[in-house]
Amino acid sequence: MSVGARFISVEIRIAVHPFTYHRALSRDDAAAQLAHDGSAPMGGGTDLLVAIEEGVTSPARVVDLRSVRGADEIAVGPDGSLRIGSSARVHDVARHPAVRGRWAALAQACESVGTPALRHMGTMGGNLCQRPRCWYFRRGVSCFKSGGDACPAVDGENQYLAIVNGGPCHAVHPSDPAVALAALEATIEITGAAVTRSVPIGQFFVAPGGPLDRETVVEAGEFVSAIVLSTESAGGVQHYHKLMQREAWDFALVSIAAVRRESGAVRMAMGGVASAPWRVNSSVEEDVASGGLDDDSIASLAERALYDVTPLSKNGYKVELAGALLRQAMRELGT
Repeated sequence: MSVGARFISVEIRIAVHPFTYHRALSRDDAAAQLAHDGSAPMGGGTDLLVAIEEGVTSPARVVDLRSVRGADEIAVGPDGSLRIGSSARVHDVARHPAVRGRWAALAQACESVGTPALRHMGTMGGNLCQRPRCWYFRRGVSCFKSGGDACPAVDGENQYLAIVNGGPCHAVHPSDPAVALAALEATIEITGAAVTRSVPIGQFFVAPGGPLDRETVVEAGEFVSAIVLSTESAGGVQHYHKLMQREAWDFALVSIAAVRRESGAVRMAMGGVASAPWRVNSSVEEDVASGGLDDDSIASLAERALYDVTPLSKNGYKVELAGALLRQAMRELGT
């Protein structure tokens, strides 16, 4: 073990895979350490350490971001915007007065994550960058994500997989906060050795046929440093709903974040249905924003929103769940 004013490093073994652990104390320190080949950033470790144990990833170096100065701050800016450090705990975001009061959909989504223990451990950056929970991928079965040439879920166990924008990989993204952030049109700040860049959340996740080792545009040597929400996304009517197989401690079968801004504009995003949070078609959002919808109009809009869904052999039930959540959200936004 090396101990100094700027870092702590130690070699750790999980199962049969050894790696060097480094606790970064500044952004520059984190970026410098992540510049080494085979390095991976870590938040709370609730997914990364499990993924290492399961053989999904095998970093040579793990860089812990939780001690980076200011990385866990949640702050409202002079212009009314919200900045959430990537190391902010999911629990702390859920309970923060400003988030609960002005960005309620995000607070509700964070509150629905896993168990209290997971919410206290997990960080916002780590939650956004977690790997898919597909059974085949996590168990080492050959698939597109593991470098294979086929998706075994197509003719196999696909009950929990995508119904829109599927293929060649049909895994869904497991994050609850990501769905709310999509409806709130958040910006994700990504830091590397050379530059810090800002990416709209609609461009943060890559397509299913993208890189095998990640589901986001965060490249090797980079890490999520913050999440920013504009003042335009604050207030209004906001809801997050999640349907699960169990009532607690489970990933979403289908979820929805729905926002009617103070300007009257509507934004809706769904989880559990695609490889990334899925924004409802803007024409549907505009019709919901127009108001005055009766039950028949709401049913018609929900059907239109799901017109292009392509369920697999065993997950057609998700279409019904998604329709029910859409209808509920549209009614709520109209009140």
